[in-house]
Amino acid sequence: MKRRKALKWTLIGVGGGVGALALGGGGTVAYLYGTAKLDTVGEVDFDTALAVPPLAESELDASGARVFDLDIRTGQRRFRNGRATETWGINQDFLGPTIRARRGEEVAFTIGNGLEENTSLHWHGMHLPAVMDGGPHQWIAPGELWAPQWTIDQPAASLWYHPHPHGRTGRHVYRGLAGMFIIDDEVSESLNLPSTYGVDDVPFIVQDRKFDGGNQFDERSSFMSTQGVLGDRILVNGTLGPYFEVSTRLVRLRLLNGSNSRLYNFGFSDDRPFSLIATDGGLLPEAWETDRLQLSPGERAEIVAAFEPGETVDLRSYPAEFGYTGPFGRLNGGDDRLDVCRFHVADAPADETEIPAAMGTAPDVGGDPVARERSFRLAGFNSINGEQMDMERIDFGARVGTTEVWEVQNNDGYLHNFHVHDVQFQVLTVDGDEPPPFLRGWKDTVQLEPQRRYRLAMRFTDYSDPNLPYMYHCHILMHEDAGMMGQFVVLGEGEEIGTVPEGGAAHDHT
Repeated sequence: MKRRKALKWTLIGVGGGVGALALGGGGTVAYLYGTAKLDTVGEVDFDTALAVPPLAESELDASGARVFDLDIRTGQRRFRNGRATETWGINQDFLGPTIRARRGEEVAFTIGNGLEENTSLHWHGMHLPAVMDGGPHQWIAPGELWAPQWTIDQPAASLWYHPHPHGRTGRHVYRGLAGMFIIDDEVSESLNLPSTYGVDDVPFIVQDRKFDGGNQFDERSSFMSTQGVLGDRILVNGTLGPYFEVSTRLVRLRLLNGSNSRLYNFGFSDDRPFSLIATDGGLLPEAWETDRLQLSPGERAEIVAAFEPGETVDLRSYPAEFGYTGPFGRLNGGDDRLDVCRFHVADAPADETEIPAAMGTAPDVGGDPVARERSFRLAGFNSINGEQMDMERIDFGARVGTTEVWEVQNNDGYLHNFHVHDVQFQVLTVDGDEPPPFLRGWKDTVQLEPQRRYRLAMRFTDYSDPNLPYMYHCHILMHEDAGMMGQFVVLGEGEEIGTVPEGGAAHDHT
């Protein structure tokens, strides 16, 4: 009976694929379900040194702003033997440099678009004016420049940047446009945490890719997928089959799930414990020890792992612990087991750093007076509260200087998460209970377990603009591109919702 129930769920879930499955009969469904699980443990040749993204070069201008030049371009990368893969990158052929700046610094960018189509760069997790956010209204035309500039004013954290063109974000990210943005501050610099970039403090941009017979990226979704393309190869910082030479006892990994749709449940091959020290928005008050950490697309986490002299151990992704209903996990990678990276440890690793007993500051939004409560229900592939994204519709306005509580729920059995631009939020409760330890830090992206209610508290500070919106959306990029996204503005005193900008940005749906 359990097998029959699973097949029924499959037929309901795939919608348009029902007719084709019916033609194939129950045997076709059973075959597709049975072969959907991927297991690469022991199958990966860890034969390429892990690439560490270069730090973006910068210089100070006459005003004291730190200036970065970013060049979005096409390129080629030889990931495997044979023909090189056509790629997109930022200042290089694939991915982009790590941008690094300190709290209180003014940063300025000159960003050129060398593609043959519009794109953008969104600063995921950054608190900044809407006009600098890099969302779908701030697109960069081919051959044009964009020059955002703002002052960084948020705690030390591992953020990232990626394109955000409406309807095409998934394609642009999949082809290679992404990079990390690390913020430092006095607190983080005073701690004795691992902090030598590329040595014991390492960015880990984890992405899956699928290659066709000609070594090109295959961007097609599988027939049964409810969340878009799933790759069968794992890249870390653009490296296929990576290994990392460990020279210190403690190593800090800045994990980023940079995939379009794949969920990762990170753990080591020997199940050793590691310490979660930071979530999306920065350091936790104290470390949390675990042996598994699940991240949905767009989420970040900083972990510290301890290594012994001369050992070899692998970082893996294990089957998902939560996120799906019925058979949807199996059909969308939730049962997969994947080798990610191998660590070779020196015979005498250095032993100078530590995990402090106290680190960051706990989120404190929950005690604020609540100006407004809102509800958001995500369902299917393309709707929030029954509506699809409309570039010319602002869904609501929040008032600057106030705190709101948003209740968010995944109304079906598909994988969904929820990302809010401009703010870091506090997860108050999950179904009325205290959130688990991995959700108690500052967050800007949260995975939504089906049918559970997440109450998120967020402050709107500093910036207001009645015309230029921020986004809220599912960060499963197929869902976002299909319309599972909305827009809000932050209003100053006496302001009312205006209109989105006229022109190409508001009508560029191709």
